[in-house]
Amino acid sequence: MRAYFPVLSVLGLMLVLFGLLMGFPLAVSYFLDDGATQAYDIAMLASVGAGLSLWSLTRRARRDLHVSDGFLLVAATWMVMPVFGALPLMLYLPQLSFTDAYFEAASGLTTTGATVLTGLDALPVSINLWRSFMHWVGGMGVIVLMVAILPLLGIGGRQIFKAETPGPFKESGLTPRIAETAKGLWSVYVLLTIACGFALWFAGMAPWEAVIHAFSIMGLGGFSTKDASLGGFDSLPIEIVTIVFALLAGVNYATHYLALVRRKPSAYLLDPELRWFYGVLAVSIAFLTLYLIEGHTYDDGALALRHVAFHAVSLATSLGLATYDYTAWPMFAQVWILFLGSFAACSGSTGGGIKMMRAILLYKQVYREILRALHPSAVVPLRLGGQSVSNDVLHAVLSFGFMYMVSIVSLTLVLVASGLELVTAFSGVVACINNTGPGLAAVGPAGNFQGLNDFETWVLSFAMILGRLEIFTLLVVLTPTFWRR
Repeated sequence: MRAYFPVLSVLGLMLVLFGLLMGFPLAVSYFLDDGATQAYDIAMLASVGAGLSLWSLTRRARRDLHVSDGFLLVAATWMVMPVFGALPLMLYLPQLSFTDAYFEAASGLTTTGATVLTGLDALPVSINLWRSFMHWVGGMGVIVLMVAILPLLGIGGRQIFKAETPGPFKESGLTPRIAETAKGLWSVYVLLTIACGFALWFAGMAPWEAVIHAFSIMGLGGFSTKDASLGGFDSLPIEIVTIVFALLAGVNYATHYLALVRRKPSAYLLDPELRWFYGVLAVSIAFLTLYLIEGHTYDDGALALRHVAFHAVSLATSLGLATYDYTAWPMFAQVWILFLGSFAACSGSTGGGIKMMRAILLYKQVYREILRALHPSAVVPLRLGGQSVSNDVLHAVLSFGFMYMVSIVSLTLVLVASGLELVTAFSGVVACINNTGPGLAAVGPAGNFQGLNDFETWVLSFAMILGRLEIFTLLVVLTPTFWRR
């Protein structure tokens, strides 16, 4: 057991940090006198107290973290943190079960945006703020935030960062020191969030609603202050601002860092994912708009374009906000936008799914195999962005793609076996593992996940964390081999 003390020590520090983050909604609750102050007092005390206790019991075991430690710490953090994130919700809403509160907090921290709550319009500002603030913290990753602090404590952070950051090219760093990389990414994240908040305010949102939705949009989460989601505002300017910043949040933050902080705008042109990301979205929007007009789902072309553009971007980036019940569309259109969330967002963004870079590599590999079938002696190198892709990276992408499909099928079968209707089960798993939020049928944008039983809720909570950690980070820890020291 002592072998895991260094991991538990850092986990304790993360719980302390997480508890201190509750000071933000606590201050807002106290300032607005919204009646939720006591919930944050107790939750903050419990989180900081638990973290300090864990740290004090294990702090003497100080050493640099190994590769296996990084995986264990990341998995433990994302499974434990929702327990404490759920406390303010449970304390303010005593009728909320622990299962539902954990699901809501996991949905917040994994930036999924699936909710079991109703009556959001009547909730205190600080409760809605806490829900979306968890999006924001989880979007860039509380692990990455801690990586910027760990060197000050004498604890190496590179293995944590590699286990946490998404994408197949984890070895490439923006700066020589990993802490500087984390700080650089967070600086861009903060600046874009501030810009998004002001833009929403100018577009017509009330100040606190603008703050809450800015956290949700930049984290690509999807929690809102209204049961009708963004449709409750019925505002074209707000929808346009949301689309613009969702598209920015769906881009690799390393690209933003190079372009904005390092002042190299050419980084946007050199990023091989960007033209695919925007190209797929443009084609999808144009095609679905024409499809729905031709099918007489809409008689007004401008309205069709407005609804299609918003929901295609929202689901493709895994934002998950909605302005309209798109389950009224033909099933083909519903499934199209649902699956956009499976691959469209760029690696290194706050989006979910397998990421566009992996999708590009899978497409290029299929094309290469077709060429090899036609010309067995041909040497066909696989390149991305002008660089050759190693077989190690390609094998990792193929393995990930296989496990991604296996995870969706397996979890869907589990839910169907529990008695859940097929479309609801399948779309719920896809929405949760891609961290998209709304699915189809009973868990579509007009409903939520409140109707699921406890078992189904825990399955989808697992799916959210599995997707947020890009499957292998969590599966590695669940294998018996990992625990053989």
